[in-house]
Amino acid sequence: MKSEMKHPPLRKIPAAVWILGFVSMLMDVSSELIHSLLPLFMVTSLGASALMVGFIEGLAQSTALIVKIFSGMLSDYLGKRKWLAVTGYALGAFTKPVFALASSIDLVLTARLLDRVGKGIRGTPRDALVADLTPPEVRGAAFGLRQSLDSVGAFVGPLLGVGLMLLWANDFRAVFWVAVIPGMLSVLLLIFGVSEPDTPATHKRTNPLIMANLRRLDSRYWWVVGIGSIFTLARFSEAFLILRAHDSGIPIAYIPLVLVLMSMVYALSAYPFGHLSDQISRYKLLSYGLLMLIAADIALAINGHWSVLLLGIVFWGLHMGATQGILAALVADTAPDDLRGTAFGFFNLASGIALLAASVIAGWLWDSFGASATFLTGAGFCGITLLLVTLNSRLSPR
Repeated sequence: MKSEMKHPPLRKIPAAVWILGFVSMLMDVSSELIHSLLPLFMVTSLGASALMVGFIEGLAQSTALIVKIFSGMLSDYLGKRKWLAVTGYALGAFTKPVFALASSIDLVLTARLLDRVGKGIRGTPRDALVADLTPPEVRGAAFGLRQSLDSVGAFVGPLLGVGLMLLWANDFRAVFWVAVIPGMLSVLLLIFGVSEPDTPATHKRTNPLIMANLRRLDSRYWWVVGIGSIFTLARFSEAFLILRAHDSGIPIAYIPLVLVLMSMVYALSAYPFGHLSDQISRYKLLSYGLLMLIAADIALAINGHWSVLLLGIVFWGLHMGATQGILAALVADTAPDDLRGTAFGFFNLASGIALLAASVIAGWLWDSFGASATFLTGAGFCGITLLLVTLNSRLSPR
């Protein structure tokens, strides 16, 4: 085991998983180039309130997660996942010009929802495809790698946004047009770069929702769903990190650097945590991630020096690296092979409902009681999740 820890099994991860990671990276460059500026665009150019930002972000993110259940079930029924993922990436790419053309909150909401529907269509088949392609002994590392590459896009996008905002004197719409290019490239890379495994000869097209199939999702899986849902209540939209940075007096053009820092930490930590989860208990690492989020919330609740804000952002990125790939690996660990799409779908449905509630609650708390109340409430939900993980004696030792 020590030898494996010194030499991470990157060469054991299939090439198609690497390509899926680069596809995610390009789409994230496209999406985050817009999303890192969108809350400010809505507030400063369109006159939206923090509550409206929270509602739009929560509805958009939860829409993506809810749609995943349907794409997941369809991918299980068909025994095919790639072309569903292509459809989702294409929809995301083709919605990008709408943000540049939007002149009202209604158009922003429409574009955001369509973009997230695309994310919902592609996300579950892609994650199930990663599990299908990867040997079980490096599953945590594979999901961590995909999350790391995805997160590279998540900091390249905002970094590019900063440069373009400075170059073009805070012209939001011109910057949004640039996002079209990496979005289209991600679709082309997926079409021509990834081949999925052949459908097993034993595969039969059956409804994943029939009772006989649902019974195969046992209590270990449903515990993962429950823990993930309550955890999501603590993880409201990163839009509130942007608003917190704005409150601290950082110039608008530099605010996307907050997401750059968070995503850099996420990108650097996701693969090591994922690989480590193949060696020790995934639940132990999940607990560490929850503690990191509590630390982030406390730091962000303090209205102090900018260095405290940056410390909170670093802890936020670390918690993402320590939890997101591991939760995906736990779903794959506890679901039957032929029901992985459905399993990821149910997990994301529950998380989507929780995310909508979390972002609306966060926006309401922000408007009513201030930013500190929002982050302290997040820490409270995180503590409840940590308690559930700690007290659940029936959790698998993996």
